[in-house]
Amino acid sequence: MVFETIDGLPHEFREKLDNVAVTIADQPTLQQMRQLRLRPWTLLFGLYEGVSLQGRASNYTSILPDKITIFKQPILSLSQDPDAIKNHVRSVVLHEIAHHFGFSEQRIREVESRSHS
Repeated sequence: MVFETIDGLPHEFREKLDNVAVTIADQPTLQQMRQLRLRPWTLLFGLYEGVSLQGRASNYTSILPDKITIFKQPILSLSQDPDAIKNHVRSVVLHEIAHHFGFSEQRIREVESRSHS
């Protein structure tokens, strides 16, 4: 589902993901939770680690790929059926890709709330 979402993006967005590794993990690590200053019971669905396209300088070369991690168990814990899982996965993937494009958490939430109204 994660890669189906990415494959379904328009070409002009997909081509800008050329130095981004997308991974799937069961849960966030304790280190990731601490780094984000999240409480242990917080559900983290996805994480973008890297330098957004907007934050890159002209000398941004020979750098390890940015990383988007999608966390399976938190998504499954909120999804009652396959359609809900697919919708949550799509939402989380798009959310993390938005960070790659330079959107702040606040801006993403504003866009998400408008799309759900």
